Amino acid sequence: MKNTSSLDWFFTIQRATLLAVFLFLSLVAKAQSEDVYTEFSGNVSFEYRYFLNEGLYPGQKDHFPAMSIQPEYYIEWQGGKYILNFTGFGRVDFTDSERNHLDIRELYFQTVNNNWEFSFGLKKIYWGVTEAAHLVDIINQTDNLETFDGEQKLGQLMAHYSYITNFGTFDLFAMSLFRKRSFPGVDGRLRTPDPIQTNELTFESDMGRSRPEGAIRWSHYFGPVDIGVSHFYGTGREPIVSIQNDGTLLGIYPVIHQTGLDLQATTGPILWKFESIIRKSDIQDMKALDVGIEYTFGNIGGSGVDLGLLGEYLYDDRGDIALGSLQSDVFLGGRLAFNDVQSTEFLFGTILDVNRSTRLISLEGNRRFGDAFKASVEMRLFQNVSDEEFIYLFREDDFLKFELGWYF
Repeated sequence: MKNTSSLDWFFTIQRATLLAVFLFLSLVAKAQSEDVYTEFSGNVSFEYRYFLNEGLYPGQKDHFPAMSIQPEYYIEWQGGKYILNFTGFGRVDFTDSERNHLDIRELYFQTVNNNWEFSFGLKKIYWGVTEAAHLVDIINQTDNLETFDGEQKLGQLMAHYSYITNFGTFDLFAMSLFRKRSFPGVDGRLRTPDPIQTNELTFESDMGRSRPEGAIRWSHYFGPVDIGVSHFYGTGREPIVSIQNDGTLLGIYPVIHQTGLDLQATTGPILWKFESIIRKSDIQDMKALDVGIEYTFGNIGGSGVDLGLLGEYLYDDRGDIALGSLQSDVFLGGRLAFNDVQSTEFLFGTILDVNRSTRLISLEGNRRFGDAFKASVEMRLFQNVSDEEFIYLFREDDFLKFELGWYF
């Protein structure tokens, strides 16, 4: 693998120490308790991405075969009071070596009691309810090499305490060892004209990636309404990036305060969804929201098939400088679930810019074959992209992705 920054990260002393502690605790658990449950699983997948148009920038390729592996190991003892969890990930891309990377998605110890839980290590946390954007989801860095929509995340070192009360669940987080976002190389697609080098992006804080971070979230429900309120203080996961007139790039990870609110209400077949954030920093402030509904037609014609229709409005007051180009857009789409033994399902939709001609069309689907195989498909099409938006840089990067995975 040529991505030395990812390899360097993987073999850092901190993570090697965590892995050693994980192995030690596994041995201790097996030696001291007869009530031990273990499970080893994972998958090996082959992926092929094909870009429909010739690249805009020199060196860009069209065909991207790749492979990945994701092993998982889980152990619990004393009736689930103590848990160790490990999820690794490795990618080899045969065209763009910058996509090669190794990662520990999760590696943590957890103790569970009646009304509280505590865990320490590398962990992934997801917050949010909407489909088109994930505004309040701030804890983990995006794995930019694996996903266009930001749904794949890197593990984050944290101590996580969760306390359950009659007034809701309180989650407290203490974090450090920030992880930078990685970007495609010269051969890759969905990149800027001058490929972004991870190390080119700097930190606002003099402490860099070692800066301590904290977050708190309260979540509860009132009848059909689920609510979550969160606050994060630390280094923002999204860099502030600008391209100069001479083509050079400037980028920095700012120190931010981010307050988020997520709501979801269920009224019969309708889900009402809302996410909003306010982000403050010395470099850039922002406000954003995503509000929408999902209406589900269940068991259509007695077939067992469910069809959910989705509609969301997205707003970002940063306007054209927002990396996601979702400054004022509408998402329309659907979720088709066949509810068969193969778990066949599709998610499709389009994001329409309210003020411009830009359209982004997407399709995702997957289906199991037998007990051990799953096939997936993904499509992204950029249409009539305005030259005033950041994704104008990707306007020729329509692609199809096929993936076949063996699960063990």
